Amino acid sequence: MTEKFSAPVSAAPLGRRIMPSLLAGLAACLVLAAGGPALAQDLSGLPHIRDDLSEKDRARVEKVVRPTTSFDAPEQFETMQGGAGTTTKLVNRDSLSQFSANISFAEEETFKLGNALFRKLWVSAPSSTQASDGLGPLFNARACQSCHIKDGRGHPPEGAADATSMFLRLARPARTDEERRALETHMAASLPDPVYGGQLQDLAVPGLKAEGRMVIDYRDVPVELGDGTVVTLRAPSYSVADLGYGPLDPETTLSPRMTPPMTALGLVEAIHPADIIALADPDDRDGDGISGRVALARDPATGELAIGRFGWKAQNATVRQQAAGAFSGDIGISTPDVPGNYGDCTEAQTACLELPHGEQADLGVSEAPDPVLDLVTFYSKNLAAPARRDVDDPTVLAGKQLFYAIGCTSCHTPKFVTSRTAEQEAHRFQLIWPYSDFLLHDMGEGLADGQQVGVADGREWRTPPLWGVGLTQVVNDHTFFLHDGRARNLTEAILWHGGEAQAARDGFAALEKSDRDALLKFLESL
Repeated sequence: MTEKFSAPVSAAPLGRRIMPSLLAGLAACLVLAAGGPALAQDLSGLPHIRDDLSEKDRARVEKVVRPTTSFDAPEQFETMQGGAGTTTKLVNRDSLSQFSANISFAEEETFKLGNALFRKLWVSAPSSTQASDGLGPLFNARACQSCHIKDGRGHPPEGAADATSMFLRLARPARTDEERRALETHMAASLPDPVYGGQLQDLAVPGLKAEGRMVIDYRDVPVELGDGTVVTLRAPSYSVADLGYGPLDPETTLSPRMTPPMTALGLVEAIHPADIIALADPDDRDGDGISGRVALARDPATGELAIGRFGWKAQNATVRQQAAGAFSGDIGISTPDVPGNYGDCTEAQTACLELPHGEQADLGVSEAPDPVLDLVTFYSKNLAAPARRDVDDPTVLAGKQLFYAIGCTSCHTPKFVTSRTAEQEAHRFQLIWPYSDFLLHDMGEGLADGQQVGVADGREWRTPPLWGVGLTQVVNDHTFFLHDGRARNLTEAILWHGGEAQAARDGFAALEKSDRDALLKFLESL
């Protein structure tokens, strides 16, 4: 059955369809909602105002990041999505692999060393290449680059293609007071399956069985838009085949995760916490239907609570935490931050725990000691945002106006000015355009995975940044989007939006084709 969108569509031209009253009230609709004491999470230990700025600078920043109400021309500096670090190299397959343009010559060398380690293929222990062994024993990939292909977006397995850049997260509900306390205090983001751990590893070193393989079944869902256009969405269902160690726990949930792009992660980390907190409105006090929530995570370096910014459910507070978790879960490589030399192997997987590991006493603690993790973290922080394209194209500007008008910027916040006290000089006080609020939002039942991760419940996802989204085809030779790649293009990705994003989704579906194309062209310019 075709799902028909029945909202009325006016035949008037764009300029008359967006009513003057809507444009006049646009700025007010997009004003940042204050967080405050009504937040569900305890944010009392985090700064609620920009403590890195003088009063003069604070007023200047507030003016700069205020949402525009003029769409006749590009905004100042709009081309430079990543501030002074934006790469202006030619558009090609390496567009997301360039280093930030404002790092020093010495830092460029550090970046290139990190790049080499990011691409490094790990091998099983013992090996003659002792600095490269320790793989697994259970794993999903042999290198960071195997998942983050060309530093861009992963893909779901299509036909005979492998599933290297997509896997299943495993989690179950808490059963004891101790487990509940671990979740409530953010000492754990989720609880693993007792046999298979936190994610399903579909690969293993020689002589060991893999855990199983992901199975995806798609169901076609035709959706009729306001102008009669029919778009066929594909609704996935997930299961596991060829389980190597017995059944999964009956309460374990499966959540597919496609690897996200690595774009400008250091700039995301450099956004001041107060600016993210200011966007939150968990109780929807302004009545706009948007109730974004701040994610919280433990910063492993300090043990303190911090804002979660990384991962599909914003379960990690820092780039280093994200990298260490991927080393362990994806490749089975231990680091000083996640020291288990057997990766995601559990006590129930005795054959895994009996195999040799790759830690070498003369090379330092863990299989990837601090120098390795430091370099990979630096590389990950300093991949540049690409320059915008066609910012002054009339169709792009019309699409931008529609993006604002139908409410997309309620979650996809266009711009921030990073902290003056960011760890790295290149990331300080930069005007950036990520198009994300980095909050958790209820995205509706259609995208729900039923899995709680940290603060995020089974319907909530972090708003993904949009910078670089228009280069997906060029860099990765596909246009799969969302957390599991179910969307085969941007149109399908928008039409899957539900929950808090339902009104924006419906606004898009109600547009005439020429206006939908304009909005898509705007997205492709990012």
